Amino acid sequence: MLHEHSSCPLLHIDVHVDESEAHTSVLDLLRMLRPHWRPQDIRMKTFTEGITNRLLGCSVDESDCVLVRVYGQQTELFVDRQREVEMFRLLHAHGRGPQIYCSFRNGICYQFVPGDVLEDRLLCQPSIYKLIAAEMARIHSICPPNAHPPERLLWTKMSNFLTLLEDSGKLSGPSTAKHSSKLRKLLPSLAMLSAEAESLERHLSPLGSPTVLCHNDLLTKNIIHDREQGRVSFIDYEYAEYNYQAFDIGNHFNEFAGVQDIDYSRWPSRRLQSDWLEAYLLTYKHCTGQDVSVTRDEVTRLYVQVCKFSLASNFFWGLWAILQSHYSSIDFDFHRYAMARLNRYFEKKEEYFLMK
Repeated sequence: MLHEHSSCPLLHIDVHVDESEAHTSVLDLLRMLRPHWRPQDIRMKTFTEGITNRLLGCSVDESDCVLVRVYGQQTELFVDRQREVEMFRLLHAHGRGPQIYCSFRNGICYQFVPGDVLEDRLLCQPSIYKLIAAEMARIHSICPPNAHPPERLLWTKMSNFLTLLEDSGKLSGPSTAKHSSKLRKLLPSLAMLSAEAESLERHLSPLGSPTVLCHNDLLTKNIIHDREQGRVSFIDYEYAEYNYQAFDIGNHFNEFAGVQDIDYSRWPSRRLQSDWLEAYLLTYKHCTGQDVSVTRDEVTRLYVQVCKFSLASNFFWGLWAILQSHYSSIDFDFHRYAMARLNRYFEKKEEYFLMK
């Protein structure tokens, strides 16, 4: 079976990778993808940073490493896997992402990106965050492959999350997650969440933030730092889609707070954000053929938009985490994560809505 993308088909291997017998089923996969590899020579490494999927690195030497991503349980409910493949291939075609080798029944295989997962502490180093800002700007400058204006991800996806919650009755029904009922009761009602989503759309839609190709999930584990080359690369494009420019930036700034132990005291200072945004605008303007000078007013305007869209980012991932708490088999406290995200949203909502 082949997936068509432009004139180049993507290989699909009819293998299901069973997490309980991952080694055996991955060998079946590699037997077709890398037939010249001897099974006894294959080394496998399990990566543990992800909270959505399972990721294994497979190699026989340093010259070629295949990443095998096994999709998390029922993640197809809120991730468009066909669209993910399209985004992978679009970004690779523009030199901004790894090559995807094949799909299989419950995942994909793609190229390993050399370097190390970025450490949280490096996010505040100017030499690093300016690289990140410039790389995001290059991705944002990629034009859609057809002439039609692309649909923005944000409101469609948020509506989908709310529909999934409503249809399943998960907010009020019994949970299979291993977390206290007391914590579940602290989550907002579906009616309140729906009202907040409408409020966000009314307030943010008129701001004029451009629609660009966004990563939409730029936490540190999705940034690879190649120290030798002095560059950063982005990975894991399962949420990549055309979206608001300010959402992608605000979402990245939210990720300064971390994932395992969220601490919003690490939210970047106004000075750091301004410096980051200036570096971003210089590259974005260069890539889109504009005058490459940046004024203070331009930085301030984008700063205000980013603060406002950071609200949407926290709200979006709060909804996502509530859904994950019921479907995911990964050992992660999704309820607590949802609480942290939504609490930050409500804490900053009035302040950011009033910003001019």
